[in-house]
Amino acid sequence: MPSLAFIGTGVMGRSMAGHLLKAGHAVHVYNRTASKAAALLEAGAKWHDTAGSAAAAADVVITMVGFPTDVESTYFGAGGVIERAKPGALLIDMTTSSPVLAQKIAKAAAAKGLQALDAPVSGGDIGAREARLVIMVGGEEAAFARAKPIFELMGKNIARLGAAGSGQYCKMANQIAVAVGMISWCEGLVYAQKAGLDPAAVHASISGGAAGGWSMTNLAPRALAGNYDPGFYVKHLLKDLRIALDSAAELKLDLPGLTLAKKLYDQVAAKGWEDCGTQALFRSYQG
Repeated sequence: MPSLAFIGTGVMGRSMAGHLLKAGHAVHVYNRTASKAAALLEAGAKWHDTAGSAAAAADVVITMVGFPTDVESTYFGAGGVIERAKPGALLIDMTTSSPVLAQKIAKAAAAKGLQALDAPVSGGDIGAREARLVIMVGGEEAAFARAKPIFELMGKNIARLGAAGSGQYCKMANQIAVAVGMISWCEGLVYAQKAGLDPAAVHASISGGAAGGWSMTNLAPRALAGNYDPGFYVKHLLKDLRIALDSAAELKLDLPGLTLAKKLYDQVAAKGWEDCGTQALFRSYQG
């Protein structure tokens, strides 16, 4: 079995790396906050002090970090992944990041005889924990075939969409739909509440019909219970929406729903809730 490096063991990365360990892979880990890797180390993962050191020890390098700037520094910084990766290694960035940056990584990897894939995911903490992530992949077919057995340990819906950057473009489409969808159930339930109805009862009534969807099913109950713990951070969704707006501008595309979602989540962050889960939008609607 190929040895793996997993860089970024936060809310989702921790569970994803855990599945790889349980399957029998040797897993080398690095995270900026070492305590977030503690459970993985107890389960048998090997700690490294830098991302480059972890990459140098592995046949396959997986990154799941926060922002495009983190991806850039992890891959291209001094002593980073591109510089330290083993000859012939496969690099997989599972961060939601910029399509243009994914293409840059693929080009730099190819120049060093490495393979690279962009493979952002959807499904939040629940999908990561239950190995039911949607994995959207961009890159060469041969690299995808090499990575697929690893992806199957973390997700269920796995698809290669095309060349480098295609996974990130697909993830942007996903995030646009997610953000606009969050507005729909928040407005529906706050309207029901204002009309004097029990919003939990309304949720039970409408979530199984045409209004239903993943966030309605999984996030609305958390919001109604006053649980704003992050399955996916507001600050990370805002990062995604900025990338999506920039990408839409490059494509000369006007997306008013996306623009509104970005404005509303900016308001959520301005209230100091950027480290809450995305369901904090409901809290903002409630005033």
